[in-house]
Amino acid sequence: MSQRIDPSSPPRSPAEALHKILNATQSALAALDGSWDPAQVSAWTDHVIGSKGRVVLCGMGKSGLVAQKIAATLASTGCPSFFLHPAEALHGDLGMVTNEDTVVILSNSGESQEILNLLPSFLRLGIKIAAITSKPESRLAQSANWCFTYRLPEGEGCPLEFAPMASTTVQMVWGDMLAANLMVRSGFTLEKFAQFHPAGNIGSKLLKSKDIMNINYPTVEESTPFFEVLSSMTKGRLGMTTVLKNGFLDGVISDGDIRRAVGKTQSVKGNPLDLLAINIMSRKPVTISGDLLAIEAAGIMESRKITFLVVEKDGYPQGVLHIHDLLAAKVI
Repeated sequence: MSQRIDPSSPPRSPAEALHKILNATQSALAALDGSWDPAQVSAWTDHVIGSKGRVVLCGMGKSGLVAQKIAATLASTGCPSFFLHPAEALHGDLGMVTNEDTVVILSNSGESQEILNLLPSFLRLGIKIAAITSKPESRLAQSANWCFTYRLPEGEGCPLEFAPMASTTVQMVWGDMLAANLMVRSGFTLEKFAQFHPAGNIGSKLLKSKDIMNINYPTVEESTPFFEVLSSMTKGRLGMTTVLKNGFLDGVISDGDIRRAVGKTQSVKGNPLDLLAINIMSRKPVTISGDLLAIEAAGIMESRKITFLVVEKDGYPQGVLHIHDLLAAKVI
């Protein structure tokens, strides 16, 4: 539980220092929650969605590090974006920016010299500017088309009241707010998110079953003899085969179905070699849609203690999703 500390007094212990930064950050976020301007956010979002350019994030020092994170978040959620270092921009990197781009500049004071040196170039090129700052009266804020402000009612929360702490947290929250608004307004989906995250856990968890299923899967007819069923399963290398009737999925045969059918036949002194696919198969197998997330398909396999699922549409098999496919794609 947070302990209220006098923000004007230096902390007397490590515990007080921790509470000081927590209190300062909480009060800054509470102030933002009650003061942000929906019209400003909407206007900025309309401009970005209607623009052919990119969103360029800019900031010095700690604000620059936050700007890099915001640029990465925007890029990963469907908004082309990159970080531009103000000092490097003044020495040639300004050529990376076009007049179709939108610049978002972070500066707590709004008076960072490197930022002020860069502003005339942006204005001369006719580039639209958004500012994230705590000073609406600053030169940065006054030059911006959109100003996303915040307050620090209890200061930075730094024991020395010097290092940026609460301000960088609120700046990052502002960036996330803008990104979240863009995602909703642009109709950004999980499918698109997966496209931008092809590697790692995020991408794998958003894969659909049809993305990793086997489209070359074994198949036999109801009248297929026992040996041909075994041959189909061996060639398919999935430990199973589908059984079709007039092109429709009629059942599946797994290794377990083979063992059970052979055991049952031998128990009545029959000849397993006389078995046909229809005598061996399991009817009404568990099927899924190709649009089902692969991670959800993994849950079905786990709950039913099976190693594969048939992907079907309108009764026709489209492919087979095997547990090995889930492992190879790092879904599980």
